Amino acid sequence: MGAQKSIHAGKAKIDVNVDFTHKLYASLMLPTLRSSGSPLSLVIGSLCIKHPNLFGGSEKLDVSWDKGLYDSNILVAYRRPRPKRLSQQSFVIQHSLSPEIGVHGVPIDNFSRSGSGGVNLSRLSVGLDLNEPASSKWSSATSIKFEHVGPMNDDGRSISRDYDGFPLTCSGNPHDSMVVLRQEYRYAKANDHSFSHFSLQIEQGIPVLSKWLIFNRCKVVASKGIRLGPAFLLTRLTGGSIVGDMAPYQAFSIGGLASVRGYGEGAVGSGRSCLVANSELKLPLNKMLEGAIFLDCGTDLGSGRHVPGNPAVRQGKPGSGIGFGYGLRFRSQFGHFQVDYAINAFQQRTLYFGLSNLAS
Repeated sequence: MGAQKSIHAGKAKIDVNVDFTHKLYASLMLPTLRSSGSPLSLVIGSLCIKHPNLFGGSEKLDVSWDKGLYDSNILVAYRRPRPKRLSQQSFVIQHSLSPEIGVHGVPIDNFSRSGSGGVNLSRLSVGLDLNEPASSKWSSATSIKFEHVGPMNDDGRSISRDYDGFPLTCSGNPHDSMVVLRQEYRYAKANDHSFSHFSLQIEQGIPVLSKWLIFNRCKVVASKGIRLGPAFLLTRLTGGSIVGDMAPYQAFSIGGLASVRGYGEGAVGSGRSCLVANSELKLPLNKMLEGAIFLDCGTDLGSGRHVPGNPAVRQGKPGSGIGFGYGLRFRSQFGHFQVDYAINAFQQRTLYFGLSNLAS
């Protein structure tokens, strides 16, 4: 359910949209079988304000707010018009608050779900986004932002250590500060029989002040899809690594619906490095319904012990895992709904629900 209102201010129009169903990628709770194991990530309310001509020169202002049961996100973006041959610039302010389940969540039920570790991340970022003009297959984006990250407990108070007394930040203070230069390159190619996708993301922490974090974080994702008669085979390989200064919340989290199914979020491990492989074969059942069988595997490459505080090692996470199962994919004009039934290496069964790409 939602409501939309357009307000005219001179020659400009402000669109205000309040939507209580948008982004309903819910993790549905069941008595014995649960989704990815993280707290319910249901967005229960959202607000979007768009001004297409803020100062009379086609400047665009976008303000969005999403509120979930356990998280929230506020984004303010200001864009000035530029020729299409030049990079498009956006000044962005964003604040988010979310549970840090992937790293500090506690695995339960043979790692099929993750309970809250009582750690939440408050993240404020201010900076500039630059989107380069895309070629036929390649696109790139660059951003430079100041980030202020502080852990909080479930009562909203700033903390610097977890329940076991280990540090939650790199600095040992209740917050970390950093300037991050981020570059991302994307390649996409598709036709009626196959598609290929590749992305490379590089983050560099710049030491503007001596106490700020200095690091290099790299993540690579390669995907390939091939049509095999009526079926479609999807494969994806994800890898990443980080060197230099590091806070626990920067670790690569392995496990969950978007990683290794059959495990709770982060229940496989969290490390300075990661390698995750996914494969899925989809078979059409009718125009709107597909059946799927899948196999996922992932590992932290033995790097879990190198994360400050060793959160994955202390929580007994295995560091590697494999999950397999089957599911259904339902497509409609309102979005994509999927149900996956997965079994992990401990023979523990998990049921996942997902709903995404809803029309607003």
